[in-house]
Amino acid sequence: MENKKREEVVEEEEEEEMKEFYMLLRRFREARDRRRKELEEAEENKKRKLRTTSSTSVNVWMPSFQWEDFTNDVQFRGTPPSPSPSPSPSPSPPSHSPHKHHSLDLNLSL
Repeated sequence: MENKKREEVVEEEEEEEMKEFYMLLRRFREARDRRRKELEEAEENKKRKLRTTSSTSVNVWMPSFQWEDFTNDVQFRGTPPSPSPSPSPSPSPPSHSPHKHHSLDLNLSL
Protein backbone atom coordinates (compact mmCIF):
# COMPACT_ATOMS: atom_id res chain seq x y z
CA MET A 1 0.00 0.00 0.00
CA GLU A 2 2.78 2.32 0.85
CA ASN A 3 4.42 1.40 -2.45
CA LYS A 4 1.28 2.45 -4.31
CA LYS A 5 1.26 5.85 -2.61
CA ARG A 6 4.89 6.43 -3.56
CA GLU A 7 4.14 5.59 -7.19
CA GLU A 8 1.21 8.01 -7.19
CA VAL A 9 3.36 10.74 -5.66
CA VAL A 10 6.11 10.11 -8.22
CA GLU A 11 3.56 10.18 -11.06
CA GLU A 12 2.07 13.43 -9.75
CA GLU A 13 5.55 14.98 -9.53
CA GLU A 14 6.33 13.88 -13.07
CA GLU A 15 3.03 15.33 -14.24
CA GLU A 16 3.80 18.63 -12.55
CA GLU A 17 7.25 18.69 -14.13
CA MET A 18 5.75 17.98 -17.54
CA LYS A 19 3.19 20.77 -17.05
CA GLU A 20 5.98 23.17 -16.09
CA PHE A 21 8.03 22.07 -19.08
CA TYR A 22 5.16 22.64 -21.53
CA MET A 23 4.34 25.95 -19.84
CA LEU A 24 7.96 27.04 -20.36
CA LEU A 25 7.81 25.98 -24.00
CA ARG A 26 4.63 27.97 -24.51
CA ARG A 27 6.21 31.06 -22.90
CA PHE A 28 9.31 30.76 -25.09
CA ARG A 29 7.14 30.52 -28.21
CA GLU A 30 5.07 33.51 -27.16
CA ALA A 31 8.20 35.54 -26.46
CA ARG A 32 9.70 34.50 -29.80
CA ASP A 33 6.52 35.46 -31.65
CA ARG A 34 6.34 38.82 -29.87
CA ARG A 35 9.96 39.58 -30.72
CA ARG A 36 9.48 38.55 -34.34
CA LYS A 37 6.42 40.80 -34.59
CA GLU A 38 8.34 43.72 -33.06
CA LEU A 39 11.17 43.28 -35.55
CA GLU A 40 8.76 43.09 -38.48
CA GLU A 41 7.00 46.26 -37.32
CA ALA A 42 10.32 48.06 -36.89
CA GLU A 43 11.42 47.01 -40.38
CA GLU A 44 8.11 48.14 -41.85
CA ASN A 45 8.38 51.50 -40.07
CA LYS A 46 11.89 51.94 -41.42
CA LYS A 47 10.72 51.18 -44.97
CA ARG A 48 7.75 53.51 -44.59
CA LYS A 49 10.02 56.29 -43.35
CA LEU A 50 12.39 55.78 -46.30
CA ARG A 51 9.49 55.87 -48.75
CA THR A 52 8.11 59.11 -47.35
CA THR A 53 11.49 60.85 -47.26
CA SER A 54 12.51 59.69 -50.72
CA SER A 55 9.20 60.60 -52.34
CA THR A 56 9.01 64.09 -50.84
CA SER A 57 12.51 65.35 -51.54
CA VAL A 58 14.22 64.02 -54.60
CA ASN A 59 17.40 66.02 -54.98
CA VAL A 60 19.15 65.16 -58.19
CA TRP A 61 21.82 67.49 -59.47
CA MET A 62 21.35 68.26 -63.12
CA PRO A 63 24.36 70.07 -64.60
CA SER A 64 23.55 73.07 -66.74
CA PHE A 65 25.89 75.32 -68.65
CA GLN A 66 25.48 78.93 -69.68
CA TRP A 67 27.18 80.69 -72.57
CA GLU A 68 29.17 82.75 -70.07
CA ASP A 69 30.84 79.56 -68.85
CA PHE A 70 32.70 79.31 -72.16
CA THR A 71 33.52 82.95 -72.90
CA ASN A 72 36.06 83.53 -70.11
CA ASP A 73 39.75 83.23 -70.91
CA VAL A 74 41.53 80.37 -69.22
CA GLN A 75 44.28 81.47 -66.84
CA PHE A 76 46.94 78.97 -65.85
CA ARG A 77 48.29 78.94 -62.32
CA GLY A 78 51.93 78.47 -63.20
CA THR A 79 54.28 78.49 -66.11
CA PRO A 80 53.12 76.40 -69.03
CA PRO A 81 54.95 73.11 -69.48
CA SER A 82 57.84 73.15 -71.91
CA PRO A 83 57.29 71.33 -75.17
CA SER A 84 58.79 67.89 -75.31
CA PRO A 85 61.93 67.55 -77.43
CA SER A 86 61.25 66.30 -80.89
CA PRO A 87 62.52 62.80 -81.51
CA SER A 88 65.66 62.60 -83.59
CA PRO A 89 65.26 60.89 -86.91
CA SER A 90 66.21 57.27 -86.55
CA PRO A 91 68.50 55.71 -89.13
CA SER A 92 66.55 53.91 -91.77
CA PRO A 93 67.04 50.16 -92.00
CA PRO A 94 69.26 49.00 -94.85
CA SER A 95 67.33 47.99 -97.88
CA HIS A 96 67.88 44.63 -99.51
CA SER A 97 68.15 45.88 -103.02
CA PRO A 98 71.19 47.74 -104.32
CA HIS A 99 69.02 50.33 -106.04
CA LYS A 100 67.19 52.80 -103.91
CA HIS A 101 63.50 52.90 -104.70
CA HIS A 102 61.22 55.68 -103.65
CA SER A 103 58.35 53.39 -102.89
CA LEU A 104 57.01 51.69 -99.82
CA ASP A 105 58.97 48.64 -98.69
CA LEU A 106 56.50 45.81 -98.15
CA ASN A 107 59.07 43.16 -97.25
CA LEU A 108 58.61 41.85 -93.75
CA SER A 109 61.82 41.15 -91.91
CA LEU A 110 62.92 40.70 -88.36
